[in-house]
Amino acid sequence: MSRRRALEGIRIIDFSWVRAGPWATRWLGALGAEIIKIEWPENERGRLPSSTTPQGLETNLNTSGNFNDTNVNKKSITLNVRSPKGLAIAKRLIAVSDVVIENFSSRVLQKWGLGYDELQRIKPDIVYVSMSGYGHTGRNHHYTTFGPVAQAASGLTFLSGLPGKPPAGWGWSYMDDTGGMYGAMCALTGLYHRNATGKGQHIDQSQMVSAVPLNGPALLDFTVNGRGSRRTGFPPGNRAHWPGTPVLDNYRGPTVAPHNAYRTHPGDYNDWCVIVCHTDAEWSTLVDVMGAPAWARDEKFATVSGRLEHQQELDERLETWTATLDKYELTERCQAAGVRALPVQSAEDRVENDPQLRERGMYRELEHPALGRHKVQNAPFKLSQTPAFNHAASPLIGEHTREVVESLLGMGPEDVRAGFEDGTFWPPKRARFPYQEDMLR
Repeated sequence: MSRRRALEGIRIIDFSWVRAGPWATRWLGALGAEIIKIEWPENERGRLPSSTTPQGLETNLNTSGNFNDTNVNKKSITLNVRSPKGLAIAKRLIAVSDVVIENFSSRVLQKWGLGYDELQRIKPDIVYVSMSGYGHTGRNHHYTTFGPVAQAASGLTFLSGLPGKPPAGWGWSYMDDTGGMYGAMCALTGLYHRNATGKGQHIDQSQMVSAVPLNGPALLDFTVNGRGSRRTGFPPGNRAHWPGTPVLDNYRGPTVAPHNAYRTHPGDYNDWCVIVCHTDAEWSTLVDVMGAPAWARDEKFATVSGRLEHQQELDERLETWTATLDKYELTERCQAAGVRALPVQSAEDRVENDPQLRERGMYRELEHPALGRHKVQNAPFKLSQTPAFNHAASPLIGEHTREVVESLLGMGPEDVRAGFEDGTFWPPKRARFPYQEDMLR
């Protein structure tokens, strides 16, 4: 007998697009909520022709790999909410739902006639989560944003890069994923409050502001120590201390060595393992794991200060040992002895080679009508009584239009056909997919 999931019985109307908002509803769907994604084919940027379409497949609104990862666990209806008829249908759907989530700039849903004041009239206890770039309050709430520009305002771009060079920014919009998790948290908080009081509320989340805490150490260095942030050395990533920089790193406290990524066998592009020894005792353990070579027993490496002073030589000598072992074998040897070491993993490693992720069920195969069978990342957490998991592949655009409006609103086949003809459910001049033609027969 299957166990109930935590959010079964909760219905969420999802007006969100691109990444942050859909990332929030993706996880709410994994927790069991029914997610009804309202789309329009002319402006869903996430579905537009994409470089993530698998080779050999036609590039269309249903074949973006990125979209289909971001939107599992959802139903899709196409609805022109800018038309009076489409707007009326949207309001009827909201009236039988628990949560509305959107991530447009602050004025968009207001212009559509779907601001919070109007939604309160439709459903007094509605939980309305806004996830705009700059929020719905403040002098600049009307600003529009996208990943790189919001990162710049949040402070993340400033911290990324080399000394004396332009700020580098981030290769991926971590704000979207982080903001999506914040969005899911906001929805859950709103539901808890509604269940306790019977009252809904408008939850105004700003994507840019949500990214500010990601600056953590830099923010503390300014507010506590009065020091402005500077890129004074190499980014403190793999190596704890770089030549020409202070041994005391402002963001980490006293630095340690070894603390780096080291080449492993056979020395190809992705053959690396990270090793960290925080104390002299941990270093001594690593020396034993290496077989106690003479160089490692030298007094200059016996203390943290000595290893930092001779870090370049330490790293070079350590790598002569790591280069003889596969990164996974190296990990096993170090971890068995209590030394903190883990392999540097590519996407292929994480999906196909990592036994921990495999045993935790991090990737689950789903059958998608356009993309075929493929692995999609599952929830990264485990619930012992109310499991969270991907239960459905991402929807084809408008795949559930007829199902939703008939089952929830009592509309009939003639209403559906009329909606396709008058542009409520699909642009009249745009070619329809075969499954939509089947829907209308």
